[in-house]
Amino acid sequence: MITRADYHTFPPIVVDFLNYLAAIKNQSNLTVSEYASDLRTFFRFLKVSRGLVLPTEEFENIDISDIDTDFIKTITLSDAYAFLSYCKDDRDNNAKTRARKVSTLRNFFKYCTIQAKILDENPMQELDTPKLPKTLPKYLTLEQSQELLKHSATGKFKERDYCIVTLFLNCGLRLSELVSLNYTDIRDDGTMRVVGKGNKERTIYLNNACIYAIKNYMEVRPVEGVKDKNALFLSNRLQRISPKTVQHIVYTALEKSGLANQGFSVHKLRHTAATLMYQHGDVDLLVLKEILGHENLGTTQIYTHIVDEQLKKAAQSNPLSEEKID
Repeated sequence: MITRADYHTFPPIVVDFLNYLAAIKNQSNLTVSEYASDLRTFFRFLKVSRGLVLPTEEFENIDISDIDTDFIKTITLSDAYAFLSYCKDDRDNNAKTRARKVSTLRNFFKYCTIQAKILDENPMQELDTPKLPKTLPKYLTLEQSQELLKHSATGKFKERDYCIVTLFLNCGLRLSELVSLNYTDIRDDGTMRVVGKGNKERTIYLNNACIYAIKNYMEVRPVEGVKDKNALFLSNRLQRISPKTVQHIVYTALEKSGLANQGFSVHKLRHTAATLMYQHGDVDLLVLKEILGHENLGTTQIYTHIVDEQLKKAAQSNPLSEEKID
């Protein structure tokens, strides 16, 4: 992950752009890091394609700190498409990853044109996004979810692990949201404060299962020697639990439940929570959008497609579905 400590390796205009994203657009550290990584790869590609580095130089070691305004003014739409082809063929980037890089280039050159005013025209104005395949989110069934919960309540940290899986399956949290939870985010009125993408806050109402799981965990949560006293979930080192540890907890529970190697992950638990709420809870899409912290309703509408697909399969599974009159 690229941090501010790495900014000295970037051109000044890129540093200005990254600071703009963080301070003005209120983007998360992870999002800013992804923008930085995409731009670094783009400029390295341009230096290679223009013969500005020795053929023997390792791509990951190419210095881009010397990229200046004059260089940026020479960049064209054709350069962007050549870069995207390179990402597809040489770096094996899928359509979703390339779409993110398109977003990065669009936003950077928009900044150079409108905010920094170093360009008269935005060369990426007409940059198209790769066509993304439409896939339905993978999710656990109600029965599989119950099995996962049962097998998460084992081991030395069973109260913590059970609470983590419970919040994922009932609240539809992102991994970053769960890791960043503080114990003060759990309120006495049965709600939970969550900080989502772009540092946007939302309130989630906790059901009885969540309240029960949190209460049980808080009774055994360490107090002495804790390094991050605010963190809700702690590692065995008494510091805020890491995303990697949470992923390990979920994968272990999946394995114990007999659900390993089926494409399930932490993020699939978020899909599961949304799907179960939509299927069984008669939850309106606008309400579901707020629960999940989606920016656009279009993102939430994918869960209606899940139900539509199930209805289609149900119709096709009817034993009379192939009957015909000659």
